[in-house]
Amino acid sequence: MASAAQSSATSSTIRRNDIRNVAIIAHVDHGKTTLVDCLLRQSGQFRTSQLERERILDSGDLERERGITILAKNIALEWQGVKINLIDTPGHADFGGEVERVLRMADGALVLVDAAEGPMPQTRFVLGKALEARLRPVVIVNKIDRPDARPAEVLDEILELFLELGADDDLADFPFLYASSRDGFASDDPTVRSGTMQPLLDLILEKIPGPEVAPEAPLRMLVTTLDWSDYVGRIAVGRIESGKLTKGCGILRSTASGELVSAKASGLQVFDKLGRVDADEATAGDIAAVSGIEPIEIGDTLCSPDDPQPLPRLAVDEPTLSMVFGINTSPLAGRSGTFLTTRHLRDRLLKELERNVALRVEPIGSFCEKRRGRPSSRLSR
Repeated sequence: MASAAQSSATSSTIRRNDIRNVAIIAHVDHGKTTLVDCLLRQSGQFRTSQLERERILDSGDLERERGITILAKNIALEWQGVKINLIDTPGHADFGGEVERVLRMADGALVLVDAAEGPMPQTRFVLGKALEARLRPVVIVNKIDRPDARPAEVLDEILELFLELGADDDLADFPFLYASSRDGFASDDPTVRSGTMQPLLDLILEKIPGPEVAPEAPLRMLVTTLDWSDYVGRIAVGRIESGKLTKGCGILRSTASGELVSAKASGLQVFDKLGRVDADEATAGDIAAVSGIEPIEIGDTLCSPDDPQPLPRLAVDEPTLSMVFGINTSPLAGRSGTFLTTRHLRDRLLKELERNVALRVEPIGSFCEKRRGRPSSRLSR
C-alpha cells in the first residue's frame, strides 16, 4: 500500500513557480556574504536601518571576526512576485556537517568565484556535493573590478572544474554573469563597471527551477538543520517535500531506529526577509521551522499519521578536528583573562550541541585529571 501511495504521489507532482530555493557556494573571502548584502539592499524590501551593518549573514561572533561562514543560514527576499530562499552554505570542508544537509533544501546553486583567484579547494568541495544533488548551477565571476582580474580565464577554469567533478553536458552548460558585489552590479559583459544586480535576480528566476512537489500527497518533511531557542527548545528546519504542515497538528516522527513516534507541531514558522515569521500553514516546497517536538534529530522525517512515508535518512559527516579542553598548566596561568571552571566550559559546549550536530563532546581522562583530580573534555569538529 505504501508503494502505491508513493507512486501516486510521484505521478501528481507539480513544479511551484512562486518560490526558488537557492544555495550559495563560494570559497572563503570570494564575496559571498557581500553579494547577499547587495541583493538585500537592492531588493527594495528593507528599511535602511535594517541593513546598516555589513556581512548581515555572518551573525556569529566568530564568523564576523574571521569573515567566514560556519553555520548555514536562511533568508528570503521577493523579486517579481517570487520568493527566493537564499541558503548560505559554509565555505570550508571542515564544516562538511553543515554542507551536505542544507543542500537538500535547494533546487539550484549560485557558484561564486573570485575573478582573480579562480576556483579554490573549498569551492570544489561544496560544488561536488551540489552536483551530486543535481542542483541547477548559476555561475558568478565576482570581483571583476580587481586590477588583476582575469574573468575569461577564470570562466574556463570553472568549466574545467565542473567537468572534473563529473558534471554532465546539461549541468556543465551553465549560465553565467560577471559581477562586483562590492560595487553592486552584474552583467554578461566583463567590461561593464556599473549597473545593478537585476540581471542576477532575473537569471535566478529564469534558470533555477522551482521545487518539484506533491501537494496532495501525505506530509513528508526531512529535518536537515537544527536551531535552538531558550523559550521553545529545539527547532527543526527542513523543506516540506509533500503535503502540508499545519500549526498544532498531530504528526509522526520517524527516528534513527525506524520507530514512528507521535508528536505535535506546536510552533510553525517560515522564512521571511532576515528572519522567520509565524505561520498557520506551510505547504510542499516551503522551508519551514517547527518547534515543540522533543527530542528531534537531524535526519528525522515528519510524516502524516494517516500514511507515514519516511524519507531516506541523512548521515552527518564525522568530525575532522579534535580538541582537548583542560586546566591551564601554563606558567602564565591566572595572570589575565576571565576565570572559567570546567563546569562553565562543559555547559557552553553542551549548549552548542543543541544546534550544531557536527560536534561531538565527551569527557576524557588525562594527565591533568590524574594530577589535579578534575575532569577534562574533548571537543571534536
